[in-house]
Amino acid sequence: MSKVTTIIDIGSNSMRMVVLQKSSRFAFSLINETKSRVKISEGCYENDGNLQDIPMQRAYESLKSFLNISNALKSRKIICVATSALRDAPNSKVFINRVRNELGLNIKVIDGEKEAYFGGVAASNLLHDDTFVTVDIGGGSTEFSFVRNGKIEKSISLNIGTVRIKELYFNKNNIEGAKNYIFDNLKKIFDLDIEIPQKVVGIGGSIRALSKIVMVKNQYPLDILHGFTYDVKNEISLFDRISRAKDNDDLKSFGVKKDRFDTIKEGAFIFKTILDELKIEKVVTSGVGVREGVYLTDLLRNSNHKFPENFNVSVRSLLDRFEIDDKQSAYLGNNAKKIFDVLKPLHNLDEKSRSLLVISSKLHSIGSTLNFYKSNDNAFDFILNGLNYDFLHTSRMVVAHTIKFSKKSLPTKSDISKYEDLLPSLRVMQWMSFMISLNIAVNQDFSRPNVEYSLKDNLLEINLPNKSFLIESNIDKLETPENLEIKIL
Repeated sequence: MSKVTTIIDIGSNSMRMVVLQKSSRFAFSLINETKSRVKISEGCYENDGNLQDIPMQRAYESLKSFLNISNALKSRKIICVATSALRDAPNSKVFINRVRNELGLNIKVIDGEKEAYFGGVAASNLLHDDTFVTVDIGGGSTEFSFVRNGKIEKSISLNIGTVRIKELYFNKNNIEGAKNYIFDNLKKIFDLDIEIPQKVVGIGGSIRALSKIVMVKNQYPLDILHGFTYDVKNEISLFDRISRAKDNDDLKSFGVKKDRFDTIKEGAFIFKTILDELKIEKVVTSGVGVREGVYLTDLLRNSNHKFPENFNVSVRSLLDRFEIDDKQSAYLGNNAKKIFDVLKPLHNLDEKSRSLLVISSKLHSIGSTLNFYKSNDNAFDFILNGLNYDFLHTSRMVVAHTIKFSKKSLPTKSDISKYEDLLPSLRVMQWMSFMISLNIAVNQDFSRPNVEYSLKDNLLEINLPNKSFLIESNIDKLETPENLEIKIL
């Protein structure tokens, strides 16, 4: 696969592009994301599905701009897919042929099932969940992909979309008709005779806009949409009120942004109806969708569209791009396991904490790559945002704070108060802080010593293979948790 790849998704409402750069076999990072609300399907549902001239021109001009960005970023591969609006429109070839002849870009119109599958591939690889149903509300259709234990069981597309519902029902004030139309379409899901998970992974602009409103309403401390989770029972009434808003002032009072005024009522109405009918309990917000799914099916074409076991794309990508020395990172990761295991009788933390300590230790040097001075502080925000795929928000927080407090003194309650809702107890964070600090201290001279550890009651004995004043003095300065004592042999 090309090192830099561009994926363009022409939806009924918005046209989106991502430019992704490979850093190793399976690792990649996002280097550009651009969206244009061209509304290519505007007016089509009132005109027998035919695309109208003005929306087609908007889409054409935006594609030219997208290609300019792609070329400037030296993308060697461009994949352009189109969904509901173009697959439904009788005159779609007019637009497709013009783009091919004048811009040299081939547009692949994908069917609804394939569109749903791409959403499932993206979510199953880039979110930290393994059993859910994706719901991708677009302008012309809504896609569902049923994932169980990390495997896609079934994918289906229904002709339920915000623009479609708006033009056929909401513009005519026929809300009951819209509800019955959605009910009739949802019967196709029940006809699949498949167990419906109680968790939805929400994809698409409408659902992300709703999640953003929920985050603000609840004063959620982390401004990151991908992976944001909420309980349906707490927010379903809000979606109902948004769907019944009388005007833009009403929408504004709910926190709806101006660029969403045109279809958020329909999006909220569709989503609420789906959540009610499928009896969904939790929603996980996805920042990825069709575009990333298209990319991953190409990248992972020889591995059934799944990353290898225990592979994390975010960690690998950060290490590829920013680690100072791969041998140092590997050593710190292995030594973190030894420290965690020997101290287990005292801290009694779970295997997830062990895994996060290893990741924190491997990523620790990234702060120095950014700027040596205040390296831990530099790493905090960078790591928090850099661990964007396959990480729970709580896990991101633990890793970022563990690195931030990899220093002589243990964190205090005030140090973690800002994000305490997303962090474990102060006791856990003090142990994580101490263990990474000890890990770094024993390798202060980068010699990667083969250290032996033993625990006798509350005494940790550290057998250093070579005497080093630098290392011993740094260990002596460490504040220890719960009256732990250290003896250097």
